[in-house]
Formats: sequence, structure tokens, C-alpha cells
Amino acid sequence: MIGADSSWLVDQGLFDKHHQTGHPVSSRPVVDLLGRADELELIDSLLAGRGHVGPGLLLRGDPGVGKSALLDVAAARAEAAGMRVLRASGVEFETDISFSALHQLIYPLSDGVDRLAGHHRDVLHQVLGLAAGSSQDPLAISTAVHALLREAAAERPLLVLIDDVPWIDRTSATVLGFSVRRIGDDPIKFLAAARTDAECIFDQVGLPEREIGPLAEQQAAMLLDAQYPELAPLVRRRLLAEAAGLPLALRELPASLTDRLRRGQDPLPALLPLNRRLTAIFAAEMRALPAPTRKLLLLAALEADVSLATIRTALQGRMDVDDLAPAHRAGLLRVDMDAGVMSFRYPLIRSAIVQLSSQRERRAAHRALAAALADDPSRRAWHLAAAATGPDEVVARALDEAALAAWQSGALSSAATRSLDDATVSDRRHGASAAVAALIRAGELSPHPADRCRRLVEAAFLANMTGQFDQVPRLLADAGQAPDTPTGLAFAVTAYLLTAVEGDVDAAHRLLARALDDVGDAPRANDWDSNGILFTLLLVGIYGARPEPWELLNSALARFAPQTVTPFRLCYDAFVDPARTADTVREGLAHAFAALPADAAPWQVMPLAYAAVGVDALSDYRYLVRRMVEQERDGGAITMVIAGLLLLCIDSYHHGQWDEAEDLAREGLDLAAAHGYHLLEGQHRVHLAYIAAGRGNVGLAQTLDEITTWAAPRRVGMTQASAGHTRTLMALGQGDYEGAHAHASRVNPAGGPNSGVPGRWTLLDLVEAAVRTGRMDEARAHVAASQQAGIDRISTRTALITAGAAALAADDDQAGPLFEAALSLPEADRWPFEQARIQLAYGQRLRRTRDTTRARLHLRAALGTLDRLGARPWATRANNELRATGIATITGPNTSAALTAQERQIATLAATGLTNKQIGQQMHLSHRTVGAHLHRIFPKLGITSRAALRDALETITPGSTS
Repeated sequence: MIGADSSWLVDQGLFDKHHQTGHPVSSRPVVDLLGRADELELIDSLLAGRGHVGPGLLLRGDPGVGKSALLDVAAARAEAAGMRVLRASGVEFETDISFSALHQLIYPLSDGVDRLAGHHRDVLHQVLGLAAGSSQDPLAISTAVHALLREAAAERPLLVLIDDVPWIDRTSATVLGFSVRRIGDDPIKFLAAARTDAECIFDQVGLPEREIGPLAEQQAAMLLDAQYPELAPLVRRRLLAEAAGLPLALRELPASLTDRLRRGQDPLPALLPLNRRLTAIFAAEMRALPAPTRKLLLLAALEADVSLATIRTALQGRMDVDDLAPAHRAGLLRVDMDAGVMSFRYPLIRSAIVQLSSQRERRAAHRALAAALADDPSRRAWHLAAAATGPDEVVARALDEAALAAWQSGALSSAATRSLDDATVSDRRHGASAAVAALIRAGELSPHPADRCRRLVEAAFLANMTGQFDQVPRLLADAGQAPDTPTGLAFAVTAYLLTAVEGDVDAAHRLLARALDDVGDAPRANDWDSNGILFTLLLVGIYGARPEPWELLNSALARFAPQTVTPFRLCYDAFVDPARTADTVREGLAHAFAALPADAAPWQVMPLAYAAVGVDALSDYRYLVRRMVEQERDGGAITMVIAGLLLLCIDSYHHGQWDEAEDLAREGLDLAAAHGYHLLEGQHRVHLAYIAAGRGNVGLAQTLDEITTWAAPRRVGMTQASAGHTRTLMALGQGDYEGAHAHASRVNPAGGPNSGVPGRWTLLDLVEAAVRTGRMDEARAHVAASQQAGIDRISTRTALITAGAAALAADDDQAGPLFEAALSLPEADRWPFEQARIQLAYGQRLRRTRDTTRARLHLRAALGTLDRLGARPWATRANNELRATGIATITGPNTSAALTAQERQIATLAATGLTNKQIGQQMHLSHRTVGAHLHRIFPKLGITSRAALRDALETITPGSTS
């Protein structure tokens, strides 16, 4: 007997054998059978003749649900058990050919016909076309076939497989039904498959039936991942939603997409393309429907979540929703008359309906829907655009307005958005991608070259925001030149592309200067040109980290009414003059964030978020940035998502949430790499290296070399400075204080404190390195210069850093009060790494001056924090210092071995044998993030490999998970 647990271990060689019928068994990977353990156990029982199954079984299920795959496995197992397999499949074009299925089934037994009694032999020769004449006596044929099957079963047990029973011709079905009812004790098993609710002859035979449903979500995901493991997360989620657990769809849908679509580099179409196999599973039911019903279905397919009221309006009395009844009976849709809504049984039915319709039918349906949606301008515009056959300025202008509304509010109307992308993951997502599509279509419909040019340039600008960088040059080229070309925006578009993809901030700066000249002295703050120029100039200022772009931004802001450019002004002040303006910036941020609408667009959020990071205040507003990320990550303004993840990572790190910071950086890195956003790809890599440096992982030095090699010739100052900051921390962790001093001095030259980012954050590092290398005068001069520059006024974090640096640089007789003052500052505990380093330095100073009791107090506090953070080099020092005071300490790999809930879940899944990719798909994490978690989990559990995970987890008590 083959047990259920071994149902996944069918010898693949069996799939390549030919059945006795001469037909090959379809080769399908074993993974196709995920989620079918119960059905396979039932098939095992049928073949083994055990249980209450009886000699026959009918599998019922929707098209594409995997009935044929189960028949394949049954055939393979039967052959492996020494059974002979006969197989026939019903097909629509043979339904009117008498005995066609019977011929297919018994032809492989034709050599045995001559061994039958004469009257049986003669009848079967005629049925098989081996003799002239035709027998029309159903009883004679039925008894002859039954005799032939019994003769074959006498040699070895027999399995008869019939697929697509409803398409078997009536005469063959009658004969097979006759045999099934008379199997008795003969070693013959009968297994058939039919669509759910389809009538067939075996309904009258009374065979036991088994309903085969769609795969559960987890099994569907595993099947998809096994075939296409590198799908972009958005694409993966969309395919899983559209396939709705149908194995055939999970296999065929990804194959119908281009590589770019699968990688998420191009937005998925509103209706996914179906290949011939997928279209065929619904085509028969469609063609059998009355013409009025097909028209109604087309209306519903072209307008997602359409209401019955909208359909009635679109019909204008020519038909009625009662005409949907045949489709309901065919199992294609569900109608809720009380709620006034309808939905398709499977999402793919919508795609099939549209693909099976003609262009003329689709245009007529779009026109009818546009008329019915007069009160919804965005949806109406899209249907008019789909119905248009040539230039139409009225329709183009309607699309123009819809796109502008999306730009200003963050999305199109929810229904219009769904008409563009039917994944319907959120009403507020896809606004940017929808706006790009709207502007491109508006350009196509523009009668006048100037309007076409303008719309395509605007589409190129938004394509930058959605990460469709490769489309931008094409859209600009298609826009061409016209007398009224928006050259200012065109320059801004090119500058953004140069900044994001090439990192060429100098060239971008020059283009933006030309762009500002083009828009004149009285620009409008809310138009495409001004927004595009200001936002791109802001990025060039931040990442170029030089005065010239900031000066250009300042002069540009002076052209606008102050209240219209508040986010950009706040950002300018936070990065350029924070010591003088920090309080004003914080107050302005509170008002600006509070004034954001609930559906704030990402370009409204991100300048404020950058400003908040500049004054260490993002934690108060990170929920708004997180909300923006969640709303936009699937098909929205993906470049804003990548930047938002970077800012959240920085904030998490500063507040001691290092694991979270690493997860955010890895997610951002994956997105940046997938979309070719090289500027922020470098930034995310630097911050991952910075986190690793804090933990004592020095293996990322090569990564930093690659990043700086890319950034240096492009003069991407922020990336260079961040890499230098990371090298400084790495050297401090290794005790290489000379190296740390050299790196820190390049970021923040002594005597000339850098109030920029990250320069203002390196003061403690530079002073510590100077003190450790005997450069006391330099350390004190740098502290004094920083205090004079007002670095401590920027935030409570810079106040703590400055105070801690002053204490480090002080003589022993002055250091104590300065350390106490630093650690007593308001909100010092909000910055745990800086606080712990100052506690460690104070504890070291106290131990050296033999104040052992107080030294222990501060060293214990430092060790607890550093251990929790995973800052191993500093935790080791604190541990050694405590031991030197006479305190016995734990020297294991990590004295805080408690797993977080997320780490425990990842460890549990890894212990079952799942790969990092499979774990990530289940938990909506990247495989890199999973790997990073496991890298942290192993030392916590005291193990070095996945093989030891199961045993290690069994030793953890519930209280060991934090």
C-alpha cells in the first residue's frame, strides 16, 4: 500500500512512461500535488480496494483545479503497483461521433479481441473499425466491452481512467456506465473526472464523488514559488489573487507575462493576458450563453466591482439584469440582488470574457459604461478613452484632469484605480501608475502636437516616481519638440533620472538651473513643472551634500509665496541651517504634518519626512511615512517608497531598533535594485554596513569599497560621507583608533564642525578617536567648535552627542560632572547607542580612578543596552570592564538570547526545511531579510547551522521569546 505521506514521492520516471493506451502520461512535477493529500489517500484506497470507496470514483471540480493531475498520479501509482492502465478523454468536437471515446479506451486491447467469444469479437471488430459493418445494438456492444475488460483484468488488475466525462459521446458513456455497474469482484478500478455541476451519464450510475476544490493559499503560494521563485512581490500577490488557487492558472499565468512584467519593471495590465489553455477552460461555457448574457458579462468584466444599478443604466432598457441568470446557472458568477452587486466566481473569468469578445463589442461596452458613469469623471474618462478610435481632445482633457487629481491627492478615484489594476489590494494604491497610464493615453488621443508633448513629458515625470526609469527616455523622445514644450519639466525629468539612476548630481544641478530659467519668475507651486523641479532639486541638495544645489533651491523658493512651499523650506532649513532654525523647523513640522489630508500624496509626505530626519524628529511622524510606504509599495510611487524605507531605517537605528532598521534597509535595497534606483541602492547598502559595523561585523568593507568607487567620481557627497561614517564606526569597534580618526576627520574635519548629515552625528566618534590616540587638544578644539556652531541645539540627540564628547575630552577632575550632565539630559534614553557608549566611557573613567561602585553601576547599564542592541564590540568592552571591577559576567555569544516573536517564527519555519525564499514569501519579507534574521538567530541559540534549529528550539521555554 502506498500511504498518504509518500504521495509526494511518486517516481518521476513513471510520468515519462507510456500507458498501455500508447498515450504518454503528462509529465507534471510532484509539487503540483501540494494540498492534495486527502485526495491521494482516497485514490490509494481505490487502487488497494480498501475502505468504503468501492470499485469506482468520480472526481468533480472546476476547470483548471487539477483533476487531470490527480488522474496522472493515479495512473503512475497503478502502473507502479503492476496494474494496467486504460485511459480516454472527452473532447468537445468528438461528442457527436458515436463510440469515439470507447475506441480511444479499448483500442490498446485490440490484440485481445480475438480471444473473446465469436459474437463479442465480431461486435468489437466493428466498433474498432477492424471489420466492415456497424453494430447498433447497445446491449451487444456493452456486453462485449465488459467481456474484453474482464479478459484484460484476468491477466493483471486494470485501472480505467476517463477524463472530461461530460464531453464523452453518449454511446460510449452508456457502454462505460453498463460496465461500471457490473464490475463486481473483478480486479477492475474505475476513476473518472468531470466539471462541477456538469451533467454526465455517471450521475445515474451512482458513483461516489469527491469534490476537488482550489488549493489553499499556502499551497498555491508554494506551487507558484517552485516554478517562478523570482517574481516581484507585487506580481506574485496579483497572480495568487487572480489564480484563486487553480493549479493550471498558477502554472500558465506567469508564462503569459514578459520577463519585465514578472520582475515588476512594467506595471501589470488591468486584465492579465490568458494563453490558449486558460482561455479554453472558460470558452465553452461562454459560447453556450445567449448573446444578451454575453453582453452583460462584458459590461461587468470591463468595470471592476460594477453594481447592478450601473449595468441597468448602461443597458438603457435594451436588456435586463435577469439576463445574467444563464451565467449564474453556468457557475460563472454570483449575484446578490439585495446588495445590488455581482462578482465572478474566478477573477480570470473577467480576462476570458474580454479576450473572447471583439474590439467592436468592447468599444460599444466602454461607451455604454461611460454614459452610465457620468457622475464619476475618472472612471468615465477611462471608458471613453478605451472606446476612442482616434484623436479626441475632450477625452484627452478628461484623462489629463484625472491624472492631475491623482498627482495632487495620491490616487485616482478608487473605482478608476481598480479599472486599471484589478488586484484591488487597496483603494489608495496604484495612483501614480494609473496617472502615468492616463497621461500616456491622453497623449495618444491629443490632436495638437503641443498638448501631446506636454502630456508625455508629464507622464515621464511620473514614470520616474513609479520606478519605470527605462520608460522615461522613450516618453521624452516620443514627446518630441513643439513650440509650447514644457522644457522646464523636461529638464527636471532628465535631472531626476540622472540623479536616481546615474548618480550624476552635478549634471542634474546644471539641468535644474536651466529648468528654473524656463519656468520664469512667477511659477505656480502646484503645477507639474514646479513640483518636479523643486523635488528633484531637493534630492540633489541632500545627496550631493554641497552648497551650490542648496543655494539654487533657496533662490527658487524665493519665487513662491512662502505658504505654498513650506515642506521644501523646512527641509532646506533642517539640512542647511539646523542650529539656528531647529526649533522653528520642529514647530513647522508639527503644523505641516497635522495639516496633511488623510489621503496625502507621497510627494507631500516625503519632503517633510526628510526635514524630520534632519532634526532627529521622524519618530513622531513615522506612522505617516509607514502608511505612505504601505499605500504606495504595490504599483504606486515606488521611488518614494524606497526613500521612505531609508528614512525609517535611519530613525529605527537611532532609536535602538536595529533589527527593524536592518529589515527596512534590506526591503529598500531589494526594491532599489529591482528598479535600478542606484542612488538609493547605495544608501541602503551603506546603512546595512553601518548596522553591521555597530554589531562588529567587519565583513562588509568590500561592499563599502564598491559603493565609494561608484559614488566618488559622481561626487555623491551623502553616500561618500555615510560610507566614511560607517568606516569610522567599524574601526572604533575593532579598536583601530588611528583608522577611526582618519575616517572621521574626512567626514568632519577638526576645527570646522560639519552641521550637515551625517557630519553632525560623527562628533562623538571623532572625539573618542582623538582621545584614544592622544590628540586631546584636537578633541577639545572640536568640541568647542561644535558648541560654538550650536550643534547641540539641533536635537536632543545632538545635545547628547555634544555633551558626551565634551565629557570624553575633559580632564579627570572635570569629567565626572560633565558625564553626569550628559546622562541627565532630557530624552537621553531615546538614543540608546549613544547613551550606552557614554555610560561605558564614564564607567571606564570611574574604574580607572578607582571609584569601583559607581563604575559598576554605569558599566552594568551600558552592558545591558549594548547587549540588547547586539553591539558586540562595545558589549565585550563593557563586559571586560565589569570583570575588572570584580564582577563575574557571562561571556557567551549573546547574554540576551531571547528570540523576538518574528525571529521565533522564522526559526520555526526554517526548522521545517523551508528555504529563505519560501519563508520570505510566507512572511512578506525578502529572502535577504530572512537570511539576516537567521544570521542573528544562530548565535542567540548557540548553533551554527539550520540542521541544529529543531533541537535548539525545543530547548526554548515560552518565556524565552520576547
